[in-house]
Amino acid sequence: MGFKDISQIAGSAMAAQSVRLNTIASNLANADSAAGSENAAYRARKPVFATVMNSGAGGQVQVVDVVSSADPVRQTYEPGNPLANAEGMVFYPNVNQVSEMADMMSASRAFETNVEVLGRIKSMQNALLKLGEG
Repeated sequence: MGFKDISQIAGSAMAAQSVRLNTIASNLANADSAAGSENAAYRARKPVFATVMNSGAGGQVQVVDVVSSADPVRQTYEPGNPLANAEGMVFYPNVNQVSEMADMMSASRAFETNVEVLGRIKSMQNALLKLGEG
């Protein structure tokens, strides 16, 4: 596997982790948004990744889709809320903020790891060029 293949794998992984971080940010931004019905409530979103193998030695990470969570939304009895339905219920997203923060740390570390891989490839290429000079 050549340096180019490794760079493409790391680059595709960084792009996938960026999508993951964006969906986490969206989930956290909407975590406390209220709605008047269950259908109108925001639902947490998660990216779906897949490995795409190339004909050569390498592969890539691809974001196949971003899916909405099937978990039920939170219902709270708030009859004074202007968004409350006829029964006095207000609906809140199914976002678990603790889980989202843990997922954000994981995605950040995965992104950093791929940045480090690219940095090491660059230093290996420079060392290889210096060998050719002497």
